[in-house]
Amino acid sequence: MAGFKSGFVAVIGKPNVGKSTLVNSIIGEKVSIVSPKPQTTRNRVLGILNTEDAQVIFVDTPGVQNTSTVLGTFMRRNSNISRGEAEIIVIVLDAGNVTTVDYKLIEKYKDSGARLFVVINKTDKIKPDKVFPILSKLNEYTFVDKFFSLSAQSGKNVDFLIEEIMKLIPEGEPYFDREIYTDKSIRFMTAEIIREKALLFLQEEVPHGIAIEIKLFEEKKTIVHIAADLIVNNPNHKQIVIGSNGEMLKKIGMSARSDIEKLIGKQVLLELFVRVEKDWINKSSSVSTLGDV
Repeated sequence: MAGFKSGFVAVIGKPNVGKSTLVNSIIGEKVSIVSPKPQTTRNRVLGILNTEDAQVIFVDTPGVQNTSTVLGTFMRRNSNISRGEAEIIVIVLDAGNVTTVDYKLIEKYKDSGARLFVVINKTDKIKPDKVFPILSKLNEYTFVDKFFSLSAQSGKNVDFLIEEIMKLIPEGEPYFDREIYTDKSIRFMTAEIIREKALLFLQEEVPHGIAIEIKLFEEKKTIVHIAADLIVNNPNHKQIVIGSNGEMLKKIGMSARSDIEKLIGKQVLLELFVRVEKDWINKSSSVSTLGDV
């Protein structure tokens, strides 16, 4: 395809800086789940932006973190970007919480061989004068190609980022069917939606030791029957997830079902159960399946 562009853009940063929100905003679809909690994204998820003359694959990575569990190791492995893996690396910072970790991350990719963009996200949540010192410090990094101040949540200035990315994407054939916007299956996306709602409603009561296993995914002509286990790491968490008279589990299920129906385009019968798999986040065999949904 003469003149057609294609390439990969890696989106990296600390937990909870808005990487998934940014990718969702760019693609225009819900590619990755979002949550006010850090460490929401566990896997690399590809968001595929298709235009008339380009296909850009955005790699949404787990937040760079230092947890010592087997699950933490799994997430760190998925967050690393190897040399030559992406044409552009976008490092996302939270405008209200820029630390030495962010600056070290920028320095880490100085010699990556990729073009480097730094995004200051969530600028809508702080006063403009608070951004200036950050930009002043970032100006020291002369190896960075471009700096952007934007809000992934509102979409402000996201179009400028996309425009600059398009300039640097090389010519090439599309990697994926141009009708799809992610590499993940409907089954994966369904499990992620359920996990998103669990994280949202449980807040601080249950830590990130929660996973989803789809036990049944049966698609009929007018309805899809889905049964899933919410797996907790600690026996004490089971009743918290169920809630008084099953109210919490019902709340999670109702909210998840609404989003799953939008994803699938059909009516959904969703059944949720809670299962204890003690200390699964420290078992390699469990993490390889449950951590990867």
